Amino acid sequence: MTSPTLTVEVTDGIAVLTFNRPQQLNAMNREMMQAIISEVQAIDSSPDVRVGLLTGAGKAFMAGADINEYAQLTGTEFDSFQALGRQLYASLEANTKPMIAAVNGYAFGGGLEIALACDMIVAAEGAKMGLPEILLHLIPGGGGTQRLPQKLGRNRANELLMSGRTVTAEDMQTWGCINHLYPPETFLEDALGFASQFTGKSPEALRVLKQLSQLATGGFSPAAQALENEALGRFYRSEAGQEQVQKFYQKSLERERQRQEGA
Repeated sequence: MTSPTLTVEVTDGIAVLTFNRPQQLNAMNREMMQAIISEVQAIDSSPDVRVGLLTGAGKAFMAGADINEYAQLTGTEFDSFQALGRQLYASLEANTKPMIAAVNGYAFGGGLEIALACDMIVAAEGAKMGLPEILLHLIPGGGGTQRLPQKLGRNRANELLMSGRTVTAEDMQTWGCINHLYPPETFLEDALGFASQFTGKSPEALRVLKQLSQLATGGFSPAAQALENEALGRFYRSEAGQEQVQKFYQKSLERERQRQEGA
């Protein structure tokens, strides 16, 4: 299957989902979120697919939400947008198949949250990651405040959440969040090689192991998710939040104008 925002290819039991908005650094809009949810659900139900692998076209894995859409949402539309995102992350975490994020480049905001919702992460050497929402007077809204502490530990996660700074894939591997790093030149081939080791294993055993591993780290708290949702909505609607979002939006428009003039 191929759509304007997502391509899917199944080879030897591995379904490769490629975010396909390279000119926008694969920024996530409603259309892409709906496509990802649909394909992740298809992976779950297909007997021919043993592993899901998510990656991005071009130089980015995913640079978060599409600011061109995000900045123009009404309060009600914002709530709907966030609900769709939560459905996406939950579909990855609840999938009965191993889900692997193959972070080929930039992974910010919702992009990193997608990776965190997967069971394992491999990354290209030099890839950049972060949850920069606080720089816009916001907080992560896709479970980043919950999954990052689970995968990094509370102190390290607090540092990244509260500073909004960008870190390298090398840092994230040192801290235990990334399974393997591969050279950019052979990244997809190496990521597929990593995923292939799971295709011959018992699907039922993998499902149970995934469930037990999630339970061992405390699982995902609906109550904490509700607090995250409420806080993000409050910050998004605030004067300071809107000021920063609109400022970032105008910068994005200016960059796009310059890109088109230089094309």
